[in-house]
Order: sequence, then structure tokens, then C-alpha cells
Amino acid sequence: MEQQQYAQTRPRVLVVDDDPTVAEVVSGYLDRAGYLVDRAADGPEALDRAAAHRPDLVVLDLMLPGMDGLEVCRRMRGRGPVPVIMLTARGDEDDRILGLEVGADDYVTKPFSPRELVLRVESVLRRARPAQQSGALRAAGLSLDPQARRAVKNGTELALTIREFDLLAFFLRHPGRVFGREDLMREVWGWDFGDLSTVTVHVRRLRGKVEDDPARPRLIQTVWGVGYRFEGATESEARS
Repeated sequence: MEQQQYAQTRPRVLVVDDDPTVAEVVSGYLDRAGYLVDRAADGPEALDRAAAHRPDLVVLDLMLPGMDGLEVCRRMRGRGPVPVIMLTARGDEDDRILGLEVGADDYVTKPFSPRELVLRVESVLRRARPAQQSGALRAAGLSLDPQARRAVKNGTELALTIREFDLLAFFLRHPGRVFGREDLMREVWGWDFGDLSTVTVHVRRLRGKVEDDPARPRLIQTVWGVGYRFEGATESEARS
């Protein structure tokens, strides 16, 4: 009975990779780190397992036979929000960006350190947990509830990924301030290293969801040569 209760409290991670060696190594490291691990070798099996036992996070290989990881990610996110870390054997930046564009929260390029992957899993799941601070963030028709992780624009709920939500919340907490991509990587992702194109892609995706005209962003503005600035007074500032 105690073992069953312990299993129910462990975060469930679905590892999807057609290379049995990679899947076994990744699963082993995640299991030793305290996660409950499911495995799938292709896209259809991954979707079936995710439907049977909804994972808390998916480690998803980009290059799967038949249905590739991009399509699997699209279909999983179509069923509801779930954090995704994409694995890719390619060094092509376009592949990494494609993964982020379809909603992946992070990516790791093969060959990779399994320990680094576990740290990435911990980071994404930590960000996915409800925030401790109470009180909604409001500005420019946007309202964010950090505890419920719910974002609304002009009365319509926004479908944001974990990183998009965190990025928007950070901007709303620091209106008018300019942040470089390195700053955002450190403050929002919690990393002191990483591919800065990750930030660029997430800013572009976020603009597509919060701006009236993403081609002419009014809220999240680019400060050329420096970074990004959120232009919109918070509700409390607007009243002062």
C-alpha cells in the first residue's frame, strides 16, 4: 500500500525514443532521480500511453519512424498542456526551432549527458508547479493568475506553454525594463547557459498570442542591440 502511494506521488515522465539504448539509459537515470517512467518507441504508442496515463512531462525524440516528434508534440498539446523536452540528433538550428515552435518547452541535442537531461526535466517540472505567490498580474488587457497558471486577454483565455506563461509573468512583473536574452535565460529558464535562440523563439510565439498585431508588437518591444521591454503599466501603477 505504501509503495502504491509513493508511486502515485512520483512525477510521471514518458520517454519516447526508437533507439532502445537511449531509451533505456534515459529511463534509468530518471528512475534513479525519483521519477515514474513510461516508455514508447514510436508516435502512435506514445499517444496511446499518454492517453492511458497522462504524463507530467514528455521526453520526445524528434526523429521517430513514421510519425515524427513534431507531429506527436502537436497532437499531445492538442489534448491539453503537457511539458515537452525534445531530443534531436541533428545540429541544425532549424530543427531545434521547429520543436520550440510547435510547443516544446526545451530541447537537448544528441549526444547528451543523461545527468544534464535530468536537470532539464527538474527545471521544466519546477516551473510547471503552481507559484506560491498570490495575486493576479494585470496589464494592458492581460490578466495572469500565477497559482492557477491561467492567462486571459480581454476575457479570452490564452493557451500558453509553461515557458510562455513564465516569460509573460516575468515581463508583467518588470514593466518598462529592458532585459537581454541572457538575462531572460537566467531569470525565466533558470539557466546560466543555453542556446539564446530559445528565448527568441519564445518571444515570437508569445507575441503571436498577446499582441493585436504580432508584426508590429506594441507590448513586447525589441530594443535593438539590447533585448526586450514590456510596455504596459500594471494595474497598480496605472492607478498611482
